[in-house]
Amino acid sequence: MKQIIVRFGLLMALSLSLGSSWLHAQEPNSENPAPDQYAVSISAEVKVLFQELVAASLRDKSKILKQLDQHSGREMLPMFEAMLNGELYYQPDGLQLYQVKENASGNAVAYSVFGGELVDGLSIKKFKKVRVNNSLRKQLRNSIARIQLLYGEESERKAAAETMLSAMSDSAVALFQEAREKETVKEVQQLLDVGLAMNTVSTSVDSTERVAAIRALSSRLELPVKNLLMRLMDKNSDGEFKEADPLVRSAAESALKDIDGRIAYYGLLEKLFFGLSLGSVFLLAAIGLAITFGVMGVINMAHGEMIMLGAYTTYVVQLLMPNHLEWTILVAIPAAFLVSGSVGVLIERSVIRFLHGRPLETLLATFGISLILQQLVRTIFSPLNRQVSTPDWLSGSIELNPIFSLTYNRLSILIFSLIVFGLLMLVMKKTSLGLNVRAVSQNRDMARAMGIKTERVDSMTFGLGSGIAGVAGVALSQLTNVGPNLGQSYIIDSFMVVVFGGVGNLLGTLVGSFSLGVANKFLEPATGAVLANIIILVFIILFIQKRPKGLFPQKGRAAE
Repeated sequence: MKQIIVRFGLLMALSLSLGSSWLHAQEPNSENPAPDQYAVSISAEVKVLFQELVAASLRDKSKILKQLDQHSGREMLPMFEAMLNGELYYQPDGLQLYQVKENASGNAVAYSVFGGELVDGLSIKKFKKVRVNNSLRKQLRNSIARIQLLYGEESERKAAAETMLSAMSDSAVALFQEAREKETVKEVQQLLDVGLAMNTVSTSVDSTERVAAIRALSSRLELPVKNLLMRLMDKNSDGEFKEADPLVRSAAESALKDIDGRIAYYGLLEKLFFGLSLGSVFLLAAIGLAITFGVMGVINMAHGEMIMLGAYTTYVVQLLMPNHLEWTILVAIPAAFLVSGSVGVLIERSVIRFLHGRPLETLLATFGISLILQQLVRTIFSPLNRQVSTPDWLSGSIELNPIFSLTYNRLSILIFSLIVFGLLMLVMKKTSLGLNVRAVSQNRDMARAMGIKTERVDSMTFGLGSGIAGVAGVALSQLTNVGPNLGQSYIIDSFMVVVFGGVGNLLGTLVGSFSLGVANKFLEPATGAVLANIIILVFIILFIQKRPKGLFPQKGRAAE
């Protein structure tokens, strides 16, 4: 025991010693001057230009920027970007440049222009802003594009080339030619070739060269390319074509048809993707309802509120983990499942259990529960919508071409919904709970006679369905604002999916959700969102007249 106490004392002494050393290391040293803002390898001549820049007039600034552009490789890029964004400041005493922007707390702080290090010990109130106007902003954008095109990373070179396609001046053409000789990445090479081909179409006097350039552009989907080809087909006030060469016009017309065909094809793919994305939301929202409705025959009007509770759980998790937003979604998924599942079990044990065999009473009871849960959320969180932050790894998109991209959040929800569906199928097929659920759904009386505790199965089933609805709320929090009425937007769609696919059939729920989601997105452009929903509802009503049990009817005596 004494040895343990001695070791513990030594450990505490060591911890205090290390903590004290760390605190001394973190204390700012007022004796050290602010770091050199030009610690990067910049010549004395350029430093003089910096000092002239801060005091120069707007006209003289343009000349100084040209000189800086001539002296720069990539090292001037941070300064040009800070100046373009209105974040470039200088200290009147030493005429040194700083980048001033807000930190995470919303306070203005100074950073080294080139190194990006935080600069302490300076009074930002005394700083003065380096003024710019629209002409200088245009010049800065061109300089930034030139630097990125010649010296940037692959993504920067690609973005710079795409930006410059809409303004192919003589200087841009020369820059494209210079960059094309150095470029090794095929995708960037193709963009540079597009710019040079556009220049050939616009400036060449050789008809053969122009036609060949137009044919090379016929497979490109960049908007400046289409605009250029459309200008070749324009007519003047007399009704005559502005482009006199009929071969060039014919080639432009053919190229426009090819481009329009490719745009229409990718437009269909985009509708399909958004339809599958909407279907994945329907799947998550309806899959829990399918098993509770199929096993217990309960019309649960509070199912939407289980979705809402899952969304609010995500919001609360983000409030509890403000410094770890990247992980909040991963924490919110099991948390939402437990919260909504627990509420579902509580509802089943306190209300639903006493209303078996009385569907109208369960409908009214669960409708009342939904109103109670909505008012409870309004009391705790207020009626205002809450914004849930999207982690960086769910932000952005995969750009397949200039007109078609897949957003990470929708793609993730699509994959996530299929994973949840797969896990639920494993539970239903490979576990004792799944076996009992299937037995109860097919013949409740026989299952009870075989020793299955049907009341326990009902509670577990209702909790499982409600928990999956909570997980759906986590997914919806990444697509829309979180509010007390969130679940009401999806409860009708969930019932339509369940009825259309077949009550209690998980495969039918999968097919029904994606079918209705895709149909909705294909109808919306022509009819509008409201009319599209009405058309789908009418279709389901007519479909049920022919197949009352849905696409995949339930099997067993209970289905009779």
